[in-house]
Amino acid sequence: MAESFPRQHARTRGFTVGAPRDIRVGDDGRRVVFLRPAIPGAVANALWRFDVTTGAEWVLLDPDHLDAAHRDVPDAEKARRERARERGSGVVAYDADTALSRIVCALGGVLYRIDTDDGTLEELTAAEGAFDPRLQPEGDLVAYVAGAEVRVTDGHDDRLIVSEPTAESVSWGSAEFIAGEEMGRTRGFWWSPDGQRLAVERVDVEPVQQWWIAAPVDPAAAPRAVRYPAAGTANAAVALAIIDLDGARVDVDWAQGRFEYLADVFWRDPERLTLVVQTRDQRTLAILEADAASGTVTEIHRHSDDHWVELVAGAPRWADDRLVTVADLGDARRVVVDGSPIGPSDLQVRRVVATDDAGVWVLVSPTPEQVDVAHFGFDESVTMHTSGSGVHGASVGGPTRVVSSASLEWFGARVEVWGDDGLIHTIGSYAETPVIAPRVQLRRLGSRRLATAVLGPTGHDGRSPLPVLLDPYGGPHAQRVQAARGLYLTSQWFADQGFLVVITDGRGTPARGPAFEREVHGDLAGPVLADQVDALEALADVDSRVDLDRVAIRGWSFGGYLAALAVLSRPDRFHAAIAGAPVTDWRLYDTHYTERYLGHPEDAPQAYVRSDLVPLAAQLDRPLLLIHGLADDNVVAAHTLELSRALLEAGRPHQVLPLSGVTHMTPQESVAENLLLLQLAFLRTSLGLD
Repeated sequence: MAESFPRQHARTRGFTVGAPRDIRVGDDGRRVVFLRPAIPGAVANALWRFDVTTGAEWVLLDPDHLDAAHRDVPDAEKARRERARERGSGVVAYDADTALSRIVCALGGVLYRIDTDDGTLEELTAAEGAFDPRLQPEGDLVAYVAGAEVRVTDGHDDRLIVSEPTAESVSWGSAEFIAGEEMGRTRGFWWSPDGQRLAVERVDVEPVQQWWIAAPVDPAAAPRAVRYPAAGTANAAVALAIIDLDGARVDVDWAQGRFEYLADVFWRDPERLTLVVQTRDQRTLAILEADAASGTVTEIHRHSDDHWVELVAGAPRWADDRLVTVADLGDARRVVVDGSPIGPSDLQVRRVVATDDAGVWVLVSPTPEQVDVAHFGFDESVTMHTSGSGVHGASVGGPTRVVSSASLEWFGARVEVWGDDGLIHTIGSYAETPVIAPRVQLRRLGSRRLATAVLGPTGHDGRSPLPVLLDPYGGPHAQRVQAARGLYLTSQWFADQGFLVVITDGRGTPARGPAFEREVHGDLAGPVLADQVDALEALADVDSRVDLDRVAIRGWSFGGYLAALAVLSRPDRFHAAIAGAPVTDWRLYDTHYTERYLGHPEDAPQAYVRSDLVPLAAQLDRPLLLIHGLADDNVVAAHTLELSRALLEAGRPHQVLPLSGVTHMTPQESVAENLLLLQLAFLRTSLGLD
């Protein structure tokens, strides 16, 4: 009997197992390194090298041959993976020199160093619980974090660089919660280019309120303490020090009483450190330069906005003495070099990939559904290296570029190595082919021309009406509607159960311009829900399959919030909802995300009133299923429990599905499989489809 989609989807972790990932190109273009299982059918990621000159591919490290791969992952590394939404196993992260000639990685708290030319694999002497190893530039040392301290090993001798054992609330070298969860920074220390110093982050969580996460299935287990910076409360105290290998320390006063967030850190040269900082309200982003010898800080760039300044991956960075930033100018997000924009104003910049002597490599969106690879020259030239429908990514080094391309025409990403003379090699994928094939129709609906994907049951005649299932994320800073088949697998499975599935990216989502994104400022409820309704009604006007008398909505995280909001606020349009890990009270969500859109609760209390779900509990008169992982430390289970209590007090029947031991990611196979089946059963019952 053929394996079901829910089983296959769970077993392959959403079909990510086997796909090449974390691809890097050496600065001379000769070496390409990436992660992929050692053989088809294996689960754990191995470390691979491709040689551009010879065309050979080989495994550098196979975790299935190492005992360390079966050891428990250190708690601090588990926290880093949760923040990064890391679902893989084996090698999930690595560090390398610029040429990719040497690599370090951690497996189960054990550090390994690999010579990528001769294949030498060396286990390094290190303290227990080692993670996040980083190579010394042009040297033999490896710095890493163990618990709350930063240490250095040469492979045989290991020594402490910095710690603070008398302060239980202090850690060195690890990114704080907000940096990892919201700012895309998962590291907390950086080697200087000459390898003689380390810039190290110090985090003190003492100011942050303490919450408790319990394990109700084990009443004998003590609850786990977490420090959670909820909106309006104190963040961790983040400091930065430059530490020599002999222990000499210089403190860097980056905050200067004005800035709250340390968004990024990187070295410009051995004597100068570049810092990216934000104010608490995120309306000002500044780039600072710190002198490594004295710690003196100078502001060299500032960008402000009446709503917020977006953090863009890969920016800022230096191209020799040119400062490359990304800024919102008019209704476009553009690359700016030394204060002057480069590149077309009709392309939305998504990420800065790399710089070279001639210009800047970027990912751009000509339309919200597409992402292309482009090179913007300092001489104002523009070269598009991909074009047409699809979602593309790139890694660049010297004359070599590796381009990954996803499309509606095929499953997964095609990974191709290109040189100046054309295609060199294709890096194959070991990912399984899904047992279903999405049939996606991309549309623009309503007066706002909202990007929408529509999926119907395989083999449906297209004439009879179908119950509708909205399947959005819907929140700011994320997209669901893009031209990549792999994004629609679960939606197609629901469609094949007899639904017309509709996915809409409304106001707040990226790639439509800054003004479109900022329409959710001060209100995370009204605009996002209105756009879901507008798209649904516009589709009904042109598609006879839409049955407006049977409409359900499902979602996770912000999508769960949106689903619950829909049945509470618009029962005339929504007849059932599944809300997974929903934010129900924005005062219980973190500072950086929440205050970016709603402001500080003391300054903008009405924004929280407009956006919260708990006050709407008495309005529920449609079936609602709430799902929440009890081990979730991002959207804590209190969100669902608070709404459930309010519903009970209002006498409103509803269902709650608690997931014991499950975090925000729901990585467990049995949980992931059965969640789909249970949701389907709820929808069928709630819409009277049985």
